[in-house]
Amino acid sequence: MPSKPSQPTTALETFPNPAPRRDYRIHMEIPEFTCLCPRTGQPDFATLVLDYVADKRCVELKSLKLYVWSYRNKGAFHEAVTNRILDDLVKALAPRFMRLSARFYVRGGIFTTVIAEHAKRGWKITSLPEYGENVSATGTSQAHQARGAR
Repeated sequence: MPSKPSQPTTALETFPNPAPRRDYRIHMEIPEFTCLCPRTGQPDFATLVLDYVADKRCVELKSLKLYVWSYRNKGAFHEAVTNRILDDLVKALAPRFMRLSARFYVRGGIFTTVIAEHAKRGWKITSLPEYGENVSATGTSQAHQARGAR
């Protein structure tokens, strides 16, 4: 018997962080985000870039996909939707650090990027390697070495 097709949902599922004693960066790119312009009703397309340092919970990927899908027919300004998504993820995960960048495609000749961040109270941002950055055998990124470890 075929399974029922997936449906959009606002529920975010989580699972236990497999390495809670370590700060490590989780990087996701979501290139198919769509919402509607609240003024015109026309679709707005964006790539969402999510970076976070988990504390006790990580987000389950299929639930994140269905959550993102739930915005497809909702009207929202770019700034509002980016901050709403960040708030929902922070509420579900309580991460040490989270940054959501929403890179909206051109509309009326203007590209818009909205970046929202959250840091857990008392948590200090460590020098985590940037996505795609090479890390030496000592665990220090090349960019960090070039800046000079202080």
